[in-house]
Amino acid sequence: MAVEPVALTYTEFSRRLHGKVVRERIPIDVTVEVTRRCPLVCGHCYNNLPMGDRESRRQELSTVEHCRILDELAEAGCLWLLFTGGEILARADFLDIYRHAKRRGFFVTLFTNGTLLTPRIADVLVEWRPFAIEITLYGRTRETYEQLTGVPGSYARCLAGIRLLKERGLPLQIKTVAVSINRHEIWEMKRFVEEELELPFKFDAMMTPRIDCSQSPLELRLSPAEIVELDLLDPRRAQEWNEFADAFIRPQQPAGHEGDVYHCGGGVNSFAIDPLGKMTLCVLSHQETYDLRQGTVAEGWSQFLARVRRKSITRVTKCTACQLKSVCGMCPANAELETGDPETPVEFLCQVAHLRALVLGWPIPPHGS
Repeated sequence: MAVEPVALTYTEFSRRLHGKVVRERIPIDVTVEVTRRCPLVCGHCYNNLPMGDRESRRQELSTVEHCRILDELAEAGCLWLLFTGGEILARADFLDIYRHAKRRGFFVTLFTNGTLLTPRIADVLVEWRPFAIEITLYGRTRETYEQLTGVPGSYARCLAGIRLLKERGLPLQIKTVAVSINRHEIWEMKRFVEEELELPFKFDAMMTPRIDCSQSPLELRLSPAEIVELDLLDPRRAQEWNEFADAFIRPQQPAGHEGDVYHCGGGVNSFAIDPLGKMTLCVLSHQETYDLRQGTVAEGWSQFLARVRRKSITRVTKCTACQLKSVCGMCPANAELETGDPETPVEFLCQVAHLRALVLGWPIPPHGS
């Protein structure tokens, strides 16, 4: 089994490597979506298909293909691996894929809804300990949780899964997405997780359309005022936003790159792989893809992603020189999903960022209308 990191956090390790990674373009952090199938039917989800979707299952990478890609990722220098979905445990062979990743020495994080966890799976995770596991709790009450997930009995299965992992001392965190259905239970979820379960808790209120560009998840999105209100109701959250703003309200592009379309880590130190084996800059960006069934990780990284990263803007928008981008969440992938164009500003994100800056007292450098 691979040796686990004992004293070095993800952030500390990334900071130490950042200079080397950027200079040499090492794909140090990769997200692998193993499936889009899921036992839940959450209305807010950007990426879920029915468990019994045979066509989706047929198109997914095989176990052998996954293992080949994992081998190539290891050879390319990747260290941090995130397995997500859909629901990762919707695949009967997921543990085989996971164990292969562990044998190759990756530091693995798992995203799951917890409803398919069993004692056997939990025991495997004890033997092959992940770096982190994150389970999403969609409500504090059964009524709210199942109103959002659309599946009777899913609340009890989620709590059972959480207990299975907690009992075994696995590195578990609980999170939620704040939407109109569960907004009234955010603080009770936080109290339950932190005080009763004694686990870390976090939430996010930012929503995206589905990756097929359906806007249906946005029907559950909170308003900008409701999102910022959640910040103000939690002093620790507000303080974290202020610390983030102090560090990252600044020009987003280094000198000489002001005209680049992308300003994130995609194609510089990270990328994503979808269930069909398509390499993309991130899990949300699907306009440009590279087929790993027909090529290799090395070719996709050095040629395809390098070309995508060199794309220049075609016009100036209010986002071009905006120094609030880091606290806004605006990026070409979000713009692709919400507007169909990677360069079109997402007005909702702009409203949230400016309202947050207003109420928390951040400076807003001029950047257009």
